[in-house]
Amino acid sequence: MSGEFPCSFVGKLCALLAVAVLAISAWAADTEKVIYSFTGGLDGSNPASQLIFDKVGNAYGTTVTGGAYDCGTVFELTPMSGGKWQQSVLYSFSCFGDGKNPYGGVTFDGSGNLYGTTVAGGSGGDCTGDGCGVVYKLTQSGGGWSQSVLYNFTGGDDGFGPGGGVVFDKAGNLYGTTPDGGAYSEGVVYQLAPNNGQWKQTVIHAFTGGTDGAIGSLGLLRLDAAGNLYGVTELGGDYGAGVVYKLSSAGGMWKQSTLYQFQGLPDAGFPYGGLIADAAGRMYGTTYFGGTSGQGAIFELGPGPTALAGWKESVLYSMQGGTDASFPTSTLVFDNAGNLYGTSSTGGNPSCDCGTIFKLTPGAGGWSESVLHSFGSNGDGSYPYYGMTPDGMGNYFGTTAAGGAHGSGVIFEITP
Repeated sequence: MSGEFPCSFVGKLCALLAVAVLAISAWAADTEKVIYSFTGGLDGSNPASQLIFDKVGNAYGTTVTGGAYDCGTVFELTPMSGGKWQQSVLYSFSCFGDGKNPYGGVTFDGSGNLYGTTVAGGSGGDCTGDGCGVVYKLTQSGGGWSQSVLYNFTGGDDGFGPGGGVVFDKAGNLYGTTPDGGAYSEGVVYQLAPNNGQWKQTVIHAFTGGTDGAIGSLGLLRLDAAGNLYGVTELGGDYGAGVVYKLSSAGGMWKQSTLYQFQGLPDAGFPYGGLIADAAGRMYGTTYFGGTSGQGAIFELGPGPTALAGWKESVLYSMQGGTDASFPTSTLVFDNAGNLYGTSSTGGNPSCDCGTIFKLTPGAGGWSESVLHSFGSNGDGSYPYYGMTPDGMGNYFGTTAAGGAHGSGVIFEITP
């Protein structure tokens, strides 16, 4: 997939997992290790997912395929003695009314229930022939988990094919994006609000494909303390290279404002992952294309010195490809020292081009980048799309959509 858009998002969720065959190579030892290899059977396959942790250290995520019906799973990974991990499937999607092909992982509420989306399935409409997707909830009871559909997308103005996770605000409302549908067929940002045991879906912004952008990203929306939402679009804007936007609510109405329009090479361009922010309110993210080499970039976006000055964007690092990282789709994460970590979908091992884990370190002369791990050796994973999650003890965990002992993806751990 080197040099191409991930087709599942720009190509309207067509086939993320059409990946190259795993190549075998070797390089110097590092601190990355595979803690679980999916078999492609009942345990799931192709974990295109971010991970989350509960309070006791269990990890949760989703697989796009596999499970009892080969339509995806929600799984749990439990730490065992001796550094081992045990994987268990909490739910297998049936392909029909309960949803089909979950991407992006799951989100907790305050009671320990899990929430996520599927790109297809449901009973809201046909869309691409296999349903328009759902927002679902998993509830733990009696030693097991039960699944319920909170909303069936119809493929109309409400959007369809949600390919990413959802976030909660303080009032218990859920927010997410779709890459398709909406009033202008360019995707939407939606809200799901609980109402007397039911959930009401409202489109709070329909992308037009113009200055406001087009196609909701695969990363989570960012919610600030004031309840404002921030996100990116993969396309649109005056240069067609995507935008960073803000949604603010007043009196029950939502207002969209475009904070920055990416210009493409040598600027950043075509963002897929979510945004993170530092204590000063500066936001950071990745773009799939752009940068001085056209192989992706890491950017910073901060408010100007005055309200009239707008927002200022700068490229912190341009990926070079080859043994360096290239074409990132991930959401970044900070460590306590202010370093940034992320994954790239390709680059690294030259015989495989299977992706990397990279680190950006701030310094007096700017930011410096280093590749911590190159994927694609024997038994290792390939193609990490969703970035990493810290466990709070200095370790980072993530998934790869392919590779591993059975070629169906892995969960990995790295200690930088």
